[in-house]
Amino acid sequence: MSATKAGILVALVLVNIAFVIGWIWAVRRYRLRGRPGLPDIAIGCLTTFLDTLGIGSFAPTTALFKFRGKPADELIPGTLNVGLNPAAFVETLLFVAAVTVQPALLVCMVATATAGAWLGAGVVSRMPRRSIQVFMGVALLIAAFFFAMTNIHDLSIRHGNFARFLDIFPPGGEAFGLTGWRFMVAVVVSFVLGALMCIGIGNYAPLMILLALLGMHPLAAYPIMMASDGLLQPVASLGFFRSGRFAHVSALGLTAGSFIGVPVAFYLVKDLLPLAIMRWLVTAVVAYAAVSMLRSARSPATPESVALS
Repeated sequence: MSATKAGILVALVLVNIAFVIGWIWAVRRYRLRGRPGLPDIAIGCLTTFLDTLGIGSFAPTTALFKFRGKPADELIPGTLNVGLNPAAFVETLLFVAAVTVQPALLVCMVATATAGAWLGAGVVSRMPRRSIQVFMGVALLIAAFFFAMTNIHDLSIRHGNFARFLDIFPPGGEAFGLTGWRFMVAVVVSFVLGALMCIGIGNYAPLMILLALLGMHPLAAYPIMMASDGLLQPVASLGFFRSGRFAHVSALGLTAGSFIGVPVAFYLVKDLLPLAIMRWLVTAVVAYAAVSMLRSARSPATPESVALS
């Protein structure tokens, strides 16, 4: 293993130690109680399973939360970052050593994504309920668009020229590193994507598209996106721990489910499931949830939720 990847893994462990300490502090500070039920655990299991397959977990989890009717909308961003962080930690350990990518690019993109998450969490934790609903609704629509673009790209590959007119997803190149202005664009956009993670926009599909447009091999996105999530989610969570704006019980359920979903996807069926079909199903669910979220934002204002569980 290279010194760069070893350094990232050391940083991963350190920020997750801070994550655990922060969660314990928040439990004591806000006197959080309760145990997760089967629905929260099942959601965590399913969505982290999808995440490990490369589909993503933020949008599907948000969609399922909306279907279930809890937690409150303003608590969803914090719950996503806190509850899904253990899955990001495990995925980083499993995947970051699998693909060799330019060390400088990896370090810079991970660092700026983490910085963006830190600043973004501070902003989101102070946003009113309706603003979060609007941002989350737009985030879900963006996620549905990326899922659809990924499937259209797969369709064009399978059917050749018959569906080539549908191929609007960038095909990517062969590079595993960037230089010059392309390097700078990747680093700056990584900062923005890190901040957007705090309002529920996952970075998997955007990163794949960004690097493909810049001429990189599709596989190059994996160590970058895994390491970015592995570091930025615990950093973002620290902001939500300070404000207490997350659903403690639901986050525990997501965490518990991740210890089933991640290893099952990684070790058993990673190369066997029809991912295109799954992505279309997720796209439909996410699009419905986006409409539901935006409709909630248009409804008469209700008192802010004070329950953190």
